[in-house]
This record gives sequence, structure tokens and C-alpha cells, in this order.
Amino acid sequence: MAKKSPVKFAKEVSAEARRVVWPTRRETIVTTIMVFIMATLAAIFFLLADKVFSWGVGLLLGI
Repeated sequence: MAKKSPVKFAKEVSAEARRVVWPTRRETIVTTIMVFIMATLAAIFFLLADKVFSWGVGLLLGI
């Protein structure tokens, strides 16, 4: 692969950055809310799974 000059590289990066489609403010807010909801659901799931496993191990070991 041939090396490119820094100037040509910078121009290509700039041209590529102009093609990026940025999300709207609404899309960003909705996505952020969904991430918080999914993180909360995952935390609840793992909390419950931990409690079930803890109960099961305690039952097996007679603690």
C-alpha cells in the first residue's frame, strides 16, 4: 500500500467527515433513554439471577 502525503490524508478525512449522517437531537434523546431502560432491566435481571443462585447454593450447602 502506497503512502499518502499528510495533506492528501487530511483532505480525504475531511471529505469522509462531510459524508457522515449525524443523528437528530430527538434520535439521540430516544436512544439515550433506551440505553438507560435496557441497563436498568439488565441490572434487575442480574440481581434476580444472583438472588436465585444464592438461594439455591444456600439450600444445597445447608447454610
